Amino acid sequence: MAFLWLKALHILLVTAWFAGLFYLPRIYVNMAQPQDTATMQVLTGMAHRLYRFMLPLAILTILTGFGLYLYFGIGKGMGWIHAKITLVAGLALYHWYCGRLLQRFKAGENQRSHVYYRWFNEIPVLMLFLVLILVVLKPF
Repeated sequence: MAFLWLKALHILLVTAWFAGLFYLPRIYVNMAQPQDTATMQVLTGMAHRLYRFMLPLAILTILTGFGLYLYFGIGKGMGWIHAKITLVAGLALYHWYCGRLLQRFKAGENQRSHVYYRWFNEIPVLMLFLVLILVVLKPF
């Protein structure tokens, strides 16, 4: 029963973390376009609060995932779990980089266009697709 509760919690946390990973770069798309000062302050505040909310979700997602791996042996000895862990590490780096981008926006140092952020926003979609394929199909 503990396995099912941990698995359900992990799926909930993944869903919540990804909601943030999908939305934060969309805020950056708007921030990268010319804005008046008041609008930019609102967008920056939204991005800051969202990033702060996402951080514990990311940590808890990773911890529950490792709990499933370490305590319940999910994927042990199989290649797909190593590929998934690598992708999750990439997502953690993406999350961290989102924080760096936010710092640049706050400092008025953004040098990327809204088009860049539109493409940047697609990275977690691709990563989620790959992780889901690995977890569901367990191809290796």
